[in-house]
Amino acid sequence: MITIKRILMDYETVQSGIGQMPQFSWELASSERNVKQEAYRLQIAEDEAFETLVFDSGVVASEESAHIAPEGVRLASLTRYFVRVQVKAGGEESGYSETASFLTAILEPDQWKAEFISAETEADAENSKGTYLRKEFQVEKTVKNAYVCVTALGLYNLYLNGKKVGGDEMTPGWTSYHKHLCYQTYEITDLLKNGQNAVGAMLGAGWYKGLMGFLHERNNYGKQTALLAQILIRYEDGTEEVLATDASWKGADSPVLFAEIYDGEIYDARKEIAGWCEAGLDDASWRGVEIVPYKKEVLTAQGAGKPAEMTKLPAQSIFTTPQGDQVIDFGQNLTGWIHVKAAGKTGDVIRLDCFETLDAAGNVYLDNLRGAKESFTYTFGKDGEIEYHPSFTFMGFRYAKIVAFPGEPQTENFTAYAVHSNMRETGTFETSMPELNQLWHNILWGMKGNFLDIPTDCPQRDERLGWTGDAQIFCRTASYLMNTYTFYSKWLKDVAADQTPEGGVPHVVPDLLTPKASIVNDWLLSQGSHSAAAWADVAVINPWTMYLTFGDTKILEEQYGSMKAWIDFMKTHAVDYIWNYKLQFGDWVALDAEEGSYFGATPNDLTCTAYFAYSTGLFVKIAKVLEREADAKEYQELYEKIVKKFQATFFDAEGKMTAQTQTAHIVALYFGLTPEEYKETTVQGLLRLLEKENGHLVTGFVGTPYFCHALSQNGCVKEAYELLLKDDFPSWLYQVKKGATTVWEHWDGLKPDGTMWSPDMNSFNHYAYGAIGEWLFRVAAGLETSEEQPGYKHTVIYPRIGGGLTSVKAEYDSAYGPVGSFWRTEGDLVTLTVKVPVNATAEICLDGAKEVLDADGLDFVVKEGCMSAETGSGVYTIRWKR
Repeated sequence: MITIKRILMDYETVQSGIGQMPQFSWELASSERNVKQEAYRLQIAEDEAFETLVFDSGVVASEESAHIAPEGVRLASLTRYFVRVQVKAGGEESGYSETASFLTAILEPDQWKAEFISAETEADAENSKGTYLRKEFQVEKTVKNAYVCVTALGLYNLYLNGKKVGGDEMTPGWTSYHKHLCYQTYEITDLLKNGQNAVGAMLGAGWYKGLMGFLHERNNYGKQTALLAQILIRYEDGTEEVLATDASWKGADSPVLFAEIYDGEIYDARKEIAGWCEAGLDDASWRGVEIVPYKKEVLTAQGAGKPAEMTKLPAQSIFTTPQGDQVIDFGQNLTGWIHVKAAGKTGDVIRLDCFETLDAAGNVYLDNLRGAKESFTYTFGKDGEIEYHPSFTFMGFRYAKIVAFPGEPQTENFTAYAVHSNMRETGTFETSMPELNQLWHNILWGMKGNFLDIPTDCPQRDERLGWTGDAQIFCRTASYLMNTYTFYSKWLKDVAADQTPEGGVPHVVPDLLTPKASIVNDWLLSQGSHSAAAWADVAVINPWTMYLTFGDTKILEEQYGSMKAWIDFMKTHAVDYIWNYKLQFGDWVALDAEEGSYFGATPNDLTCTAYFAYSTGLFVKIAKVLEREADAKEYQELYEKIVKKFQATFFDAEGKMTAQTQTAHIVALYFGLTPEEYKETTVQGLLRLLEKENGHLVTGFVGTPYFCHALSQNGCVKEAYELLLKDDFPSWLYQVKKGATTVWEHWDGLKPDGTMWSPDMNSFNHYAYGAIGEWLFRVAAGLETSEEQPGYKHTVIYPRIGGGLTSVKAEYDSAYGPVGSFWRTEGDLVTLTVKVPVNATAEICLDGAKEVLDADGLDFVVKEGCMSAETGSGVYTIRWKR
C-alpha cells in the first residue's frame, strides 16, 4: 500500500508568510521494495474542502516527487492556501495526503501602507534602552481572519491584547538592513476580540544600532529603532480593514534600561506600565512617534527558519568556587538565555553573569569574553514571584555566576533555553565508541550555538559575526545535521547584497567591516576587508552544497550572478592565474604557524590559487546544471589554465610539492589539483608529514575539513581513522577528553596543563573544526549524495569499516524520506542494513568484501574493485566477510 507521509513546501513543513509560490515535495511510504512514483496530482485551494481550487495539475505522468513548482497561479496576499497530493506508485493509487497549508505575505509592494515609526529620536543614538509603542483600535464586526506583517529596525516583540504574537525570538534577525530586511507574518485571528483592541511592541537596539564589531562602533545601520507593522482584518461580510503603523501611534520608554547583543540586558520592573499593550490604558502621557524614512523595496518575506527557544536545559547544580562565587552549571555550552523564577520584594535585584568555562583552579573565567559582559539584571517592581528572561540579547555560556539574588538560590530557579534558528534536525549518527558519539553531540551543539539567524563564529565574546570562512567549511556538515535550506538561502542573499561592485566577497556577512574601513581604520582599508580565499569562496561552495543536499536548482539560479562575480573578481586580480589579494587568512590558526602568529605555514599563493581552481571548477558544473553552455565553456577553459599553472608552480620536477605542509598536500589532493603521475608521491608526502607529527594534524581552517577525505579517497582509510580517533593533543577527541560539550576554536583552547590559550581569541563554542562531521557521515557511515541525481534521489551507500569500531549507524531525513546506513562487525563478518526511501535509488558498496554471505535479494558485482549493487527503495540487510 502506498501512502503519503508529509508534504514539504520549500523543504519546510510550515510556511507562514512567504513571498511567492513555494516548491513542493512529498515523502512516500510503502512496505514494498523498489517502489517508484508513476504519476501525481497536486491541488492547491483556498479552502480545506478543496472546493475553490486555484491550481489542479491533473494527473501528471512523472517520477518527480520533489521540486514541483506550479506555474500560472496568481496568489493573493495574506491568504492561507491548502495543499494536497495524490500519487500512483508501484501500480497502486494512493488516497489524497493529509492537507498542508501555507500563508502568503504581502505580495505587491504598493500594498504596504505602514510606515516605520520610532519612539526614539536621533538624540537617542548613544543609548540602548528599550521602548514601547502602542495603538488602540476597534473591531465592530465578525472577523473571518486577520494577519499582521511586522519587522523592525532593531529587535521587536509584538503583542496584541496583552499576548505575545508568535513564538519567534530576536526578530527580524540580522541582515544587510539597507539592502535586505526580512519581515514576519502571523495569523492573529484568535487574538482579536469584539470591541476595543490594543496592539503594542517592545523594541531593542539589537544589531541595528547597538554596539557591534571589532571596532566597537554603534549605529552601524541607523540611530533610532523603528517598527513597521501592518494588520489586515477580513470580516465575514466581505469587507477588509487595514491598521498600519503611522504618526497616530504613541511611544514610551520600556523597563528595558539597556539591551545589547554583547553586554546583555538590564530590566527594571518598577518602570513597567501595567496594561501597556491592552485596551483601556490612559496613554495621555505617552509621547508622539517619529516617522523614519526607509526603502520598502528591500523588504523580504520570511516564511520559516526564524529564531526561537528550541531546547530547554534545567540547571544541573549550583556550587561555590574556591574564590567564593556561587555558580550555576547547566551541563552544556549553549547559546540563548536563562529563565529565572524567584520571589522577592520591590527593589530586590537578580543579576547573573554568563560565561563558558572555569579556570584551572575551578574559578569563574571571564577573560575570553574580551569586552563582552554577557550579564543580565532584573529589579523587582513589586513584592511577589516573578519569571523573567532577557529578550533583546543572547549569551554563549555553560555557567552563570550569581552576583545578586533574593534569598537562597536553588536549581529549580534557573532554566536555560537554547535559542537558534528553527531548523528541523535531519541527521543522526551513533557508533560503538562513546567518545565519538560525544564528538557528534559537540558538533551538533556547536551548530545550535552559532546558527542564530546568521552563521556566527562564536556566541560569547564581543564578535559574533557572520564569518564567511567558518560558514563555508562547515556547510556540508551543517546540512547533514539540520535542514539548512531556508537558513542558508536567507544568508546567501546578504552575501550577494554585500559583494563589492567588482564582485569581492566580505570577510563577514552582514558586512560590518567594509562600510567602516575608509572612515575608521586605514589599516583595514589598505589590507582589505573582503575577498580572502576559503572565506569568500562561500559564494560558490555553499550554493553548490545546497544543490547536492536538496537537488534544488532554484538556489543556483538565485546565486548565479553572485558566483560568477566572485570568479571574475579572482580572475581580474590574478597574475598569470596565480591568485592572491591583500589580507589573506590562509590556513588560519594552524599549528604550524610561527610562534605568536595565527597564520599557518602554507603559502597564500598556494591556498588562494587552489581555491581559485576549486570554485571555478564548481562554477563550471553549476553552469552545466543550469544549461548555461557558453559560460560552462568559457570557465572550463579558465579552470584548465588555473590547474595547469598550479601544477607548474607548486610541484617540482620530481613530483614533490614546493610547500611541505600538510595543508598544501591536502588541498592538492582533495581539490583534484595533483597531476595523475604525481598522485602517489603526494599521498606518500602527506603520510610522511603526518608521521613527522606522530600521526597528528597541525592544520588550520583550510586543511582540517578535508584531511580525512584526502586520506580516505586515496587508499588510506586506516590512516584517516587513526587521525580521527587520536585523543591526545592536538585532536578532535582531545577536546572530548577535556570535557568539551561543543567544538573549540583552538585545538588547545584548554591546554594539557590546565592553562588557556590567549584570551583574546579563545572560544569554546566555535563550530569550524566540527567540519569533520561530514566525513563521519559521508565515509564512516557511507551516505553520499550523487552529483548526477542530487538531493538523495540517488545515494551511494559505501561505509568504510575501520578504526576498531564495531558499529556505525546514521540516518538522513531527505526530501524523499530517511536514507540510512547501519553497519556492525563481529570479527571479519560485517552486517550492513540500509534504508532507501520510496521513489529513490541507491548503489550499495561493500567495503573489503571477500565473500557475500547474504545479499538479501540484491545482485552484487565487482565494480571499480568493490562489490556493489544497484537497488530501489526498501530496507536491505547484507552480510559479508572481509
